[in-house]
Order: sequence, then structure tokens, then C-alpha cells
Amino acid sequence: MLPETLPILALPAVPAPRASESAVSAKAPATRQWVLATVATAGAFLAWEVAGGDRWLADMAGTAAGFALRNHWLLDNVVHSVGRLLAWALALALCLGVWWPLGPLRRLGLAQRLQLAGGVLLSVAVVSLLKSFNPAACPWSLAAYGGATEPVSHWLWWATPVGGRGGCFPAGHASAGFGFIGGYFVFRPVAPALARRWLLAAVAAGLLLGISQQWRGAHFMSHTLWSGWLCWCVAWALDGACRSFSRSAAPVGAA
Repeated sequence: MLPETLPILALPAVPAPRASESAVSAKAPATRQWVLATVATAGAFLAWEVAGGDRWLADMAGTAAGFALRNHWLLDNVVHSVGRLLAWALALALCLGVWWPLGPLRRLGLAQRLQLAGGVLLSVAVVSLLKSFNPAACPWSLAAYGGATEPVSHWLWWATPVGGRGGCFPAGHASAGFGFIGGYFVFRPVAPALARRWLLAAVAAGLLLGISQQWRGAHFMSHTLWSGWLCWCVAWALDGACRSFSRSAAPVGAA
């Protein structure tokens, strides 16, 4: 006969995963998606160049006599000049917000506010630095559009084309909008919806500034596209560096 009561077997307790382990596993899929999206976007931009998209689009705005909209008041005085001033004003506001946060900046800690403001300045600086060393000329300087410089691929950094080095790649003006992409990474942990809106606004601003320059003859479309890609990569790399520093600086045993 079976005993009326059976002995209770003590099963070993399974430890719950630590918060940091859960966070890492949750972020892994997103990181893989970002890598794939970044690589795929770069491939699409290269395909645009190989297909001749730059010249095709530039030919819509320019002729051998130049670019008719080069000095248009809306593109030159408003989108170009005023847009640049607004971008710098917002960058200054973010810098001041590091110490005196207002609005959504109150959701961020001091380190995150520094990352946000510093990311804007770093992105613009990287684009400007690369631009200063690049040989490619702006469309309005090319012989095909009434200028005196021969075209050269912006990937041939060592080249010196006839007419001199142009220093036009990547697009500096577009970086005044794309440079704010880093806000996506900063706000994503605390306000995902705001982070997405911030990203869309930064991309839209960069495209608006870049396309306006495209029609003026100041840049090819690829200059604008790669400027946005670079700003994304700079912001992503900065976010990774800040997170690594935060983890290394955290007290031992902290949750």
C-alpha cells in the first residue's frame, strides 16, 4: 500500500535573471536591427551613386548656365540662413539645458543631458572635419553647370581634380538637422514615443536643409544622404561609449 502522505521533494531554486542581464537580452535584438538597417542604408546610398542618381537629380535643377534657384530668397535667405540660425539656437538651448533643464530635458540625468548636447556638437564637427579634407566640388562649381572644376568621386580622398579641391562632401548644412539624431538614443530609455518623434524631426530637418541646397546647386543628393548616415553613426557610437563608461563607473554590487 502507498503511504497516505508522500515526501515533498525540495527542488533547487532557479535564480531570477539580474536586471542587467534582462536589459542586455532585450537590447540585443534592437542592436542587431540597427546594424542591419545601418548597413542596408549604406548599401542603398552606394546603389544610388552607382546608378547615377546624383547627376540625374542635379540635372533637374541645373544646366550649363548654372542653377536658376541658387539665389532664390526662400532657399537662400530662409531655409539656408534662418535654418542655420535656428539650428545653432537649439544647440545653444541644449547646452544651457545641461545645467538648467526645462521641459523634456527634466526627464534626463546630467550625464544624458551632456550626451545630448555634446552629441549635436560632435556630429557637426565630424561632418565639417571630413568635408574640409574631401576633394569633391559642389555642383555649382563643376564645369557641367557653368563652373571651372572637373568632377571627381568624393571617395577619392587623395585626389586633386582640375580646378582644385572642392571640400563639398559630406553636406555640412544638412548636418545642422541630422546632428540632433542623438536625441533618439538619449530619450529612448525614458520616453520611447518622444525619442521616435525626435528622430523623425531630426531626419526631416536634415532632409529639408539638404534638399534645399540640392536645388541651389550647393550639394549632390548623396552628400546629404551620407551626412545623415554619419550623424546616425556618430550618435550611436557616442551612446555606446557613454553606456560603457556608465557601467564601468557604477559602484560594485550596484543593481
